[in-house]
Amino acid sequence: MAQDLRNRLMGMLELIYPDLDSGFLADRLITTMGLAPDSPAPPAHQNNWTEADVLLITYADTVQAEDEKPLATLRRFLREQLADTVSAVHILPFFPYSSDDGFAVMDYLAVNESHGDWRDIEAIGREFRLMADLVINHMSARSRWFENFRRRLDPGRDYFVEADPTADVSQVVRPRTSPLLNPVQTDDGERHVWCTFSEDQVDLNFRNPEVLLAFVGIIRHYLERGILWFRLDAVAFLWKEVGTRCIHLQQTHELIKVLRLLIEHHTPTAVVITETNVPNRENLTYFGNANEAHVIYNFSLPPLLIHTLVTGNCRHLKTWLMSMPPAQLGTTYLNFIASHDGIGMRPTDGLLSDTEKQQLIATMERFGGKVSYRQVADGSQQAYEINIALYDAMKGTVAGEGGDAWQLQRFLCAHAIMLSLEGIPALYIHSLVGTENDYARMEHTGRLRSINRAQWPLDRLQEALANPLSHHSQVFGELKRLIEVRRRQPAFHPNATQFTLHLGLQVFGFWRQSLRRDQSIFCIYNVTDSVRQVALSDINLIGTDRWLDLISGQRIDDLGGEITLKPYQAVWLSNRE
Repeated sequence: MAQDLRNRLMGMLELIYPDLDSGFLADRLITTMGLAPDSPAPPAHQNNWTEADVLLITYADTVQAEDEKPLATLRRFLREQLADTVSAVHILPFFPYSSDDGFAVMDYLAVNESHGDWRDIEAIGREFRLMADLVINHMSARSRWFENFRRRLDPGRDYFVEADPTADVSQVVRPRTSPLLNPVQTDDGERHVWCTFSEDQVDLNFRNPEVLLAFVGIIRHYLERGILWFRLDAVAFLWKEVGTRCIHLQQTHELIKVLRLLIEHHTPTAVVITETNVPNRENLTYFGNANEAHVIYNFSLPPLLIHTLVTGNCRHLKTWLMSMPPAQLGTTYLNFIASHDGIGMRPTDGLLSDTEKQQLIATMERFGGKVSYRQVADGSQQAYEINIALYDAMKGTVAGEGGDAWQLQRFLCAHAIMLSLEGIPALYIHSLVGTENDYARMEHTGRLRSINRAQWPLDRLQEALANPLSHHSQVFGELKRLIEVRRRQPAFHPNATQFTLHLGLQVFGFWRQSLRRDQSIFCIYNVTDSVRQVALSDINLIGTDRWLDLISGQRIDDLGGEITLKPYQAVWLSNRE
């Protein structure tokens, strides 16, 4: 079995490092990961998730209390409020950092002292499956590795990507408008380092196998501290080749295969998740042949779902859903509507027209949102993401001048759709509690993304959630109820069958069937602010079954009749309770 692991690694390493001894490097990787000679391979196509899995996304310090480290406060909030609601928690980078709210890591092996320590991380990991970021593309310019790069010392001297400032890098795909190459003074003189995201985030050089080995050691450290899910941040940019787009290169895919192989041999229940905020077809390639990511982010879902609900037209959402391939067993999608980042616009390429994109942007700006841009090959700038709190994104429609009376219902409808789609649902903590745009934080940091990265004093949050008249309480209560219903349905298993229904452009729907085929759920949503009628004959319910709306509790007795949908109403018609 160990020989099989070694041989598989060698095949991947020969494609990445054709000039190196692949056998020697494979042995070093196996040793660094601490694998035994007879480490068994996990079963093929093993699903490390069920319908009961729901992920919460949060920063370590989103919820704060006086005289307590934020990780301890977060654990308390999770235990008291969400123990029966979420099964897994993604704690965004909790390491010492210099910028970008954690994504410019200074030390991968340490916990930010202001947040807590490894004991706090391990305590959360004992109660919830724990997901952490592997910020693998870049590292802080204030890290020890980069200081060693400047001083020409190891480890670090050859750990970062350098390039000739006269090289043609015009084809390089950029998520930002900042300079790609930045001059740095070193003990050997001036050098130019590659910075895909910012001057403070210097890209790591995976052409040097010592960098790969260092990250395998980091991964082992995380596994030994209870981290089971690994989010490979910005992994699409990992390998650089001047004269190419420097995104999705084959070496990047092979490196993901190497990391997955080592991770799942160490811990068969561990999960690799790729974060690739790119057009849909490109995103799907990170499944590989069920040998790369176990899970990929469904990046097209947030902009398409928001577009559907503010236009009252589900044509594009329905077309996209019909085009999505069912994930193989052992792989699945991560469904989300909001995260710590903005609503990505690149994933709408080929799905929305330029006019529709501009309409969506203009609508979000009316609701208080901001737009971040990226630089493209011809030197122009294109919208990269919309920065807005999801609750405010649902304030109204494209037709109105401002908000309307349907914000809460529209917001809940979006989550009901997300919770029922094929894949694992992930909820950003600010969506779960209905946080609004935080203009003060955005002004304080000078970063547009901060509009959706608010911090809650625990006492204020508890007060808001306890007040039945507040929208925070209403959002929190209803989302918890929907999640509770979802977690009991075999037909909502992340790999359960899914087919799109054709109910017109104002009613969105799809059918889910459990892996054992003993439960069907017809998921139907009015995506408009008007009452809609749906003929049950159009849904084709089986007459010998008894049907119940899992959300309202209403039974369906007349299969030849109609169901009336209030504005933004969600219905989950199931043949079992």
